[in-house]
Amino acid sequence: MIGLQILIDGFAISSLYALGAVGFTLIFGVSGVLNLSHGAIMVVAAVMAWLFAGTYGAGPYGGAAIGVLAGLATAFATYFLVVRPIQSSRSIPGEEKEIFVLTGTLLWGIMLQEAVAYFFTNNPKTVRPLLAGVVEILGVRTPANEIVTAVISWVAIGLLWLLVNRTRAGKALLAAAINPRGLTLLGFELSRIYLLVWVIYGVLAGLAGVLLGAFLGVSSDNIGTLTASAFSIVVLGGLGSVSGSLLAAYVVGYLETVTAYLVNPAIRTVPVLLLLVLVVYVRPQGLLGRR
Repeated sequence: MIGLQILIDGFAISSLYALGAVGFTLIFGVSGVLNLSHGAIMVVAAVMAWLFAGTYGAGPYGGAAIGVLAGLATAFATYFLVVRPIQSSRSIPGEEKEIFVLTGTLLWGIMLQEAVAYFFTNNPKTVRPLLAGVVEILGVRTPANEIVTAVISWVAIGLLWLLVNRTRAGKALLAAAINPRGLTLLGFELSRIYLLVWVIYGVLAGLAGVLLGAFLGVSSDNIGTLTASAFSIVVLGGLGSVSGSLLAAYVVGYLETVTAYLVNPAIRTVPVLLLLVLVVYVRPQGLLGRR
């Protein structure tokens, strides 16, 4: 019975990890930005969903929608206030802009963390679930919201796949990841491509934050852990590889779940970190490498 419980819980948390990591991977693959304020964007989305669903009576669906919009708005603020000014600056040498972006997004994430803690305290916030109740799967009682989390995560990932592979805009994103210079020669403006990828990223990060808040609850103290988790998944799967990130999300999710159930929940992240060190040492390009 515990094996089935691990299978169900691991699938739900892995799906959520996949949703959070795929946006992180996409934005790096297209624009070359490792956004170290990723966890802060997710937490802002979750806290806004919690606030409006409860305090302002928007209900679980209204709160979730506002949370996703808050994630999108925070992603926009990250791009326009931090990333874009650094990338377009003439006073920063081109070879140093990447480290400036890393530092800028890290400091921005810390500022968001302090703002959330100041206005809402660092006590855990649990977003109202989209679907209440419990379902029974082969004798294992599981919260219905856990199943909803996995379903929504994969629907979002599926829609992203359709966008990237079946639309002109999506193919432009792929081209930007492979050869941005060639794309500009075809008449595309990279600024619009980058704006589109930040829109997609903001929606995915906001949705992941709302679902995480309903699944496990969040607080400002979780921001560093969430960013580190997404970064670990992306590195483990291979920087820029969406399929690698999906695979790595399930490796990480199930490894954490098995450790929590069979060893100790307090050390659930330790085996993941050991695996990450091993992969970086043996296969630095990640499980699948960049495609």
